[in-house]
Amino acid sequence: MTHDYKRNGTTTLFAALEVLEGRVVGQCYERHRHQEFLKFLRQLDHEFPGAVPLHLVLDNYGTHKHPKVRTWLKRHPRFIPHFVPTSSSWLNLIERWFGELTGKRVRRGSFANVEELQQAIREFLAAWNERPKPFVWTATVQMIQEKLARCRQTLEQIQPGCTLPRRRRTTRKLSS
Repeated sequence: MTHDYKRNGTTTLFAALEVLEGRVVGQCYERHRHQEFLKFLRQLDHEFPGAVPLHLVLDNYGTHKHPKVRTWLKRHPRFIPHFVPTSSSWLNLIERWFGELTGKRVRRGSFANVEELQQAIREFLAAWNERPKPFVWTATVQMIQEKLARCRQTLEQIQPGCTLPRRRRTTRKLSS
């Protein structure tokens, strides 16, 4: 952002990627609470009717684990949540689509208020879904493991021992 960038408000976008076709279902909300997430889950239930299982890849944000959300998911067993570890959002393909939205619409735009931002998001969603493009993994497991090994080597050169498993602290009982 430039030095004179002025923020004119924010919005929360819940979105789901239908991986085979690349279609995206999304909805903007004022807040990012469990109530809004439940509304979005109900929207998904409506968008994808039937008994087909829906696998939800979610981050560990508290909204996704709220007791009312857990209760809703128990009552709707076709919704199968999968939680990605912290700092591994790259495992969730919807994050790739968020990158497209940010790079091709949000960062290029200027929005005087939240409604203009939400309208831009809705327009991008509609345009995307006219010709959806599925994201395809191009890296093999071996390529990813090799990259991780190179990263570990680099980290070890910077700070030796930093990639070793952490030891648990043991507490000693002292008797007097």
